[in-house]
Amino acid sequence: MTISHHIGAETAAAAPPPLVVDLDGTLIRSDVLAESFLRLAVASPWRAARALLALKDGKAALKAEIARRQPIDVDLLPLNEDVLALIAARRSAGGAVWLASASNARYVQALADHLGLFDGVFASDDRVNLSGEAKAAALVAAFGDKGFDYVGDAAADLAVWACCRQAIVIGASGGVERRLAALRPDFQRQGGRPGLGRAALRALRPHQWLKNLLVFVPPLAGHAFDIRLAHAAIAFVAFSLTASSVYLLNDLVDLPADRRHPRKRRRPLASGALPIGVGAALVAPLLLVALGLALTLPAKFLFVLAAYYVLTLAYSFRLKRVMVADVVTLACLYGARLAAGGAASNVPISTWLEALAIFLFLSLALVKRCAELQDRLDHGQGDPVGRDYRLSDLPALQAMAAASGYISVLVMALYLSGDAVSRMYAKPHALWLICVVMLYWISRIVLKTVRGEMHDDPVIFAATDPVSLACAGVVGASVVAAMVL
Repeated sequence: MTISHHIGAETAAAAPPPLVVDLDGTLIRSDVLAESFLRLAVASPWRAARALLALKDGKAALKAEIARRQPIDVDLLPLNEDVLALIAARRSAGGAVWLASASNARYVQALADHLGLFDGVFASDDRVNLSGEAKAAALVAAFGDKGFDYVGDAAADLAVWACCRQAIVIGASGGVERRLAALRPDFQRQGGRPGLGRAALRALRPHQWLKNLLVFVPPLAGHAFDIRLAHAAIAFVAFSLTASSVYLLNDLVDLPADRRHPRKRRRPLASGALPIGVGAALVAPLLLVALGLALTLPAKFLFVLAAYYVLTLAYSFRLKRVMVADVVTLACLYGARLAAGGAASNVPISTWLEALAIFLFLSLALVKRCAELQDRLDHGQGDPVGRDYRLSDLPALQAMAAASGYISVLVMALYLSGDAVSRMYAKPHALWLICVVMLYWISRIVLKTVRGEMHDDPVIFAATDPVSLACAGVVGASVVAAMVL
């Protein structure tokens, strides 16, 4: 056990008793052990596996081993504003504030030094895991029974709440609060309870499922208005669950980078609204349910889904950091949705649709990168970290995005000129309006990107932009007109 202090503990006789603050789940909306092990596993899975061998000597030894192997950025840990307000109030009243945690002393002291709010720390060392009864004994030895107030959030804190003067709970589950109420009916609650269900749903990014509507394109383009549409619907659900599984994994891998990002830092895992352990536990079940649905469809759909998952993992762990390879991969991931729709509904995808998808989706992927670089340029930031691009690349990427988009319009025009369209539609000339709308829409999103008005995901922008939705409506109307007029 480690106890340290760097500020004098003497207070006036009228000062309130010391306030002792728990770290994991209380001061920070995260868990230091989960954070550090995750960072170690991402950096070196082999070293992480070797670190687990220390568990034979106890949990304290494991924490110490991980702390020796993997530093963490304490300045990026998501802090609980309610706890900071309690600390400020106690210090303004002349009281001492201590940080007490079961996390290893290296991390706890580093965070305390960074914040500069504490008179000292209690933390685990190589031998003692300062949790539950061990933490309670250490605090009673330092301050006496009922000689301190304690702020915590977990069942492990019940032993400490039993021997403190005032029990304060922040962010605890309903079950922990009920147990605490039986032990200390006079406990105080600060802030609300965590909404894990809502945070978990947000972490799945259901708004991104809009991209998976592409699985309906092959059966609709092939006029397959029968059971094959139902198969496409099953493919949509399977793809959405698979994508959410990958989103969670990607957010876990990119935790530090997301916390530096002006928008991504509000994601459930980055902000601490969803615990790392819960996020990690959701990855496999989502994938297994998606696999179960895929098994009800033709075997080639399962092959496409597996290829999509492997390519997405490659993108998350490596390819998104490789210049140009990242946007080509994104375009392929869009195309995989079309291939999945064709496989699920057993509708062959024409070479024209494949060519259109290649150029249109490459354009959207380039727009995504342009939007990210433009945002950094507008905010006076330097070259992006973890991306193989420079701000000086922006003009070239913008030109590439426009060129690729216009080529997709040319592909559409050549397709509409073919005999196959004349055989499928009663009034094929009505479809030429699609090319006009595509020219307008692509030109508009490129200019929006140049002006810094583009969302960092152009698909989400299109789904929420009234002009883009109107364009989609015109395209749909032209298709209906070509079929029935």
